[in-house]
Amino acid sequence: MTVVRSILLFVVAALFEIGGAWLIWQGWREHRGLWWIAAGVIALGAYGFVATFQPDPNFGRILAAYGGVFVAGSLAWGVIVDKFRPDRWDLIGAGICLIGVALIMYAPRSAGGS
Repeated sequence: MTVVRSILLFVVAALFEIGGAWLIWQGWREHRGLWWIAAGVIALGAYGFVATFQPDPNFGRILAAYGGVFVAGSLAWGVIVDKFRPDRWDLIGAGICLIGVALIMYAPRSAGGS
């Protein structure tokens, strides 16, 4: 259950961070206004809190693993929201990142953590 919870937290974090950055992009680059930017700032702040609910106590490990989730999530966001079509290299790269996430977060470790 801990792995499922961790994965769900990574998904929620990605939605807040990628969504927040997208809202700021829309507000600034697409001239949609300050309300979009403000919503983006709030979403980015929420992302920071979501990471604290990860069961692993190591900030560096969580943030490093989240980097891979961010890469894959950003491509998925682009497909769903911006109708972006990733090529095979995008997909291979995202797959490699997700393998890295699995190794960093879920590989069996000894009691000493190594």
